[in-house]
Amino acid sequence: MKDVVLTNHGPKPIGPYSQAIKSNGFLFISGQIALDPASGEFAGVTVQQQTERVLQNLKAILEAGGASLSHVVKTTVFLKDMNDFAAMNEVYARYFTTAPPARSTVQVARLPKDALVEIEVVAGL
Repeated sequence: MKDVVLTNHGPKPIGPYSQAIKSNGFLFISGQIALDPASGEFAGVTVQQQTERVLQNLKAILEAGGASLSHVVKTTVFLKDMNDFAAMNEVYARYFTTAPPARSTVQVARLPKDALVEIEVVAGL
C-alpha cells in the first residue's frame, strides 16, 4: 500500500512522478531541485542558494507527509560539480544539526533544468 503526498508548499512535479510516497512506515521524497513552489521558477544561481531552496522544499514535503527533518534517515545529494561540495555541505549542515542522516554524495553529468544540486530523502515515520 502506498499513499501519494502532494503539497503546494513544495514544487509541483515536472514529470510523471510524485513529490513523495508514504509506504510501510517510510516517506520517500523524490529528488528536489531549486524550484520556487509559488512561481515554479528556478531559484538561485549559486550552489548555496540552490541548496537552501532545495532543503526548504524538502522540509515542506516532509511536513506534508507527517514528518520533519529529524525523521530523515538517508539522503542522496547529486552535485553538478564536486568542487561545490564544501559550499553545499555548509548549508546542508544547518538543516541537519543533530544525528544527521546517512548520506551519499555523487557528481553527475547533468541535472534537470541545469541545476547545480538535487537532493532526495528517505524518512522514517
